[in-house]
Amino acid sequence: MTTLELFHHIRHNEDETAFNELYENYVVKLYLFACSFLPDRETAEDIVSDVFLKVWLGRKSIDSIKNPQVYLYTAVKNGCLNYLRSVSSKKIRELNITEAYYFRLSVDPAQLLISKELHTTVINAVNKLPARCKLIFKMVKQDDLSCNEVANILGISNKTVYAQLSIGVKKLDQVLRKQ
Repeated sequence: MTTLELFHHIRHNEDETAFNELYENYVVKLYLFACSFLPDRETAEDIVSDVFLKVWLGRKSIDSIKNPQVYLYTAVKNGCLNYLRSVSSKKIRELNITEAYYFRLSVDPAQLLISKELHTTVINAVNKLPARCKLIFKMVKQDDLSCNEVANILGISNKTVYAQLSIGVKKLDQVLRKQ
């Protein structure tokens, strides 16, 4: 089922199976996304759990959500930013924390076909991208979010997303051409 269908089943049928499927589909992605904002794994886990709890408790009103995937990412981002605001009154360290956890490429069937050396080269090249560029690159290329969705989630313009994505692709292309 699509995410929108899962939301529909959760809303209209109070379907726990649909909720569990939604949870399984997004918990790891959202946790890694939360870790890009927060250095503390436990807090990131709590925020993601809170988002899922809010979805379940507010299931009667989730029909108004037009794009559930963007909603989930935005809710996690807002939870992280609210937590950072509550912990410190200093300027929020927006994307500098992303280095720690969020930018590991996950293994999927396509990656298994890539040689270990090339795989390592790609990971190293992605890890060398500037923080914002890495975040945007990962959200678009790994999490399969559209550029518009990334712009909405991060609160930036579409042009910024396209520019950062272009920078990332060019730098990866340069690295891979040297191989």
